[in-house]
Amino acid sequence: MFRNCFGRWWSILFVISLFVLGGCLGESKTNTKSTGPRHIINLDGTWEMAQGSMDSVTEGFLHKVPVPGLVDMAKPAFEDVGKKSERRQAFWYRRTFTVKGKIPDVAILKINKAKYGTKVFLNGELAGEHLPCFTPALLDVKKFLKDSGGENELIVRVGADRESLPTDMPGGWDFEKYLYIPGIYDSVELILTGKPYIVNVQTVPDISENEVRVVTEVQGPAGSGYGSVSYEVTEVSTGRLVGSVESSGIAFSVGTTKLKASIPIENCKLWTPENPFLYELKLSTGEDCVRVRFGMRTFGFDKESGRAVLNGKPYIMRGTNVCVYRFFEDAERGDKPWRREWVRRLHRKFKSMNWNSIRYCIGFPPELWYEIADEEGFLIQDEFPIWLLSKAPENPKSEKIIPEYTEWMRERWNHACVVIWDAQNESVTPETGKALSAVRHLDLSNRPWDNGWAAPESGTDYLESHPYLFSSVQWGREAFHLSDLANTSGRPSVRKEQKDFKLPIIINEYAWLWLNRDGTTTCLTDKVYESLLGPNSTIEQRRFLYARYLAALTEFWRCHRECAGVLHFCGLGYSRAGDKPRPEGGATSDHFIDLEKLTFEPNFERYVRDAFSPVGLMIDFWDEEISGGTERRLKVFVVNDLHKEWKGTVSLRIVRGNSTVAEQTKECTVSPLGREILTIEQKFPQQIGEYQIIGELIKVDGAVVRSLRDFKIVSAGN
Repeated sequence: MFRNCFGRWWSILFVISLFVLGGCLGESKTNTKSTGPRHIINLDGTWEMAQGSMDSVTEGFLHKVPVPGLVDMAKPAFEDVGKKSERRQAFWYRRTFTVKGKIPDVAILKINKAKYGTKVFLNGELAGEHLPCFTPALLDVKKFLKDSGGENELIVRVGADRESLPTDMPGGWDFEKYLYIPGIYDSVELILTGKPYIVNVQTVPDISENEVRVVTEVQGPAGSGYGSVSYEVTEVSTGRLVGSVESSGIAFSVGTTKLKASIPIENCKLWTPENPFLYELKLSTGEDCVRVRFGMRTFGFDKESGRAVLNGKPYIMRGTNVCVYRFFEDAERGDKPWRREWVRRLHRKFKSMNWNSIRYCIGFPPELWYEIADEEGFLIQDEFPIWLLSKAPENPKSEKIIPEYTEWMRERWNHACVVIWDAQNESVTPETGKALSAVRHLDLSNRPWDNGWAAPESGTDYLESHPYLFSSVQWGREAFHLSDLANTSGRPSVRKEQKDFKLPIIINEYAWLWLNRDGTTTCLTDKVYESLLGPNSTIEQRRFLYARYLAALTEFWRCHRECAGVLHFCGLGYSRAGDKPRPEGGATSDHFIDLEKLTFEPNFERYVRDAFSPVGLMIDFWDEEISGGTERRLKVFVVNDLHKEWKGTVSLRIVRGNSTVAEQTKECTVSPLGREILTIEQKFPQQIGEYQIIGELIKVDGAVVRSLRDFKIVSAGN
């Protein structure tokens, strides 16, 4: 049935440029979309599936599977999915579809994301191959299509496991993952249009001039010719036309022509997480038309201040991480990553924690996640799935990384939410540096790059830090306690490869206190909790400690103001509460106790939300034991992440049980993006017992933000 030939992946690199941005999607997709002369046939839905060798199917297409989705969603289910198995080398997808009328000049099959290694047959002919797992396959299928309602048979083969890929290209290795579940995990569509054909669009906001620059790649018809391109900008929320330009007399060539235009925007509104205002750009050549969403925003880092800069102003990043490829192997995952309403509720839940930033960590979620982050307002640190710790069985080389970085950037650069290209995670390798240096000029918005633990490649980039203070006991060293924060620098350490670079720092992982969703320790935290709570701690004790310690650490890193951002790890991952050690037990986890309802563990929500408050505080008191009657000069740090002055009352109370034994208040004013350190003379109680010291910000609207410390009076005062 199939030709026994396998094109090399470089043989289809010419279609890297054939990236097409369709119109924006609503809450659900229809089978066919039309943007003027461009028609998009959506091929999502239920596909047939079989397993087999890399060359052929070993049985009929007896299974059904959703696209987008993963192979473990097939019915009836396959055995041993996600790991090496003698049962198969590959999975084979099949579906049919029809095209009404004549096939136009351009017919591109776009498979947004699939793993591990994609090979496509259309009507029995090899249409192309795309080995990368995290970027779109764009295949020219015009010559294989049947028109006038004829039935087309589309078959897609994907490797059954990560080892289907060569070891010199990225495969998504993660030594905290246990399953590498294959599948077409993002949408599939057939793009039909005419020429001049709009291959790619890059929007470049210029907020100083209130205009958007547009760079368009257009492929001309056979033979030379002249034509025009029209540009219209509308507000997404209102549909109001706010700018338009038309370029005429353009000489199109058979190859790709790069066009440039600038479109002034009337009453220009900037995109921020607090006001995620979006525009839509409509481009038309007469024979082709696309719609692209974008936001008017700029982003970078200021080397001198160490701050992120959003739209020309300093901006403090507070946030979390999503490890969607770990979540893919979670027992409760189901179809959640592909349900738009669930993903939107997830991002809104994150908003409720006072977060404005997310690192999509060690991997890219489906495209709808980026659309929702645009709409809901998050700054996304988009991390390419390369992680080479713990004797990784892959060693990706720059020549294989460069084409993938290129595809990644072309796919994502119009998203307002994507503000950082993150080349890799926690790896020290020259290959990612060489690759990002080769492609960074392609992004005309000049977004900063994160190069993991390797040396940065530009003075406009930044450094990532992972101060896992509580990890020491897990590796046989002396246990860290919260009281040790009194002697800990507020500036987190960076890797030796980065020490000579005086660049801004983002903490995007910290703590090392994970608990599974059922409250049991993970394989990386069992010794930590034993050192802190003893060998017989309860679920409630662990959950309470986790929340309070995570809140205290968050306050510590935020209030010392040494970092451009603090991002907790993690907002969504897996939970594997099996027997330990690995592979049964999970290494990390998130904080949900009900995934469908998106219910956080209550202690986490109560305490950590306050720790991320835009106007927040920290009691700089870390003693776990103190003598009765001690007099101490206490510091209370108050930080303001807002661009307006904050005024309010700060109170400091010492309580025992339900009784307040001491209380002081001070009025406080904090300048925009500023910090104030209040000094309060405090005499501690004399009576032996357990106490709590509570700092409170009382806002003008009556809301209260708290910082809390538990301590004991261990000897009576005089």
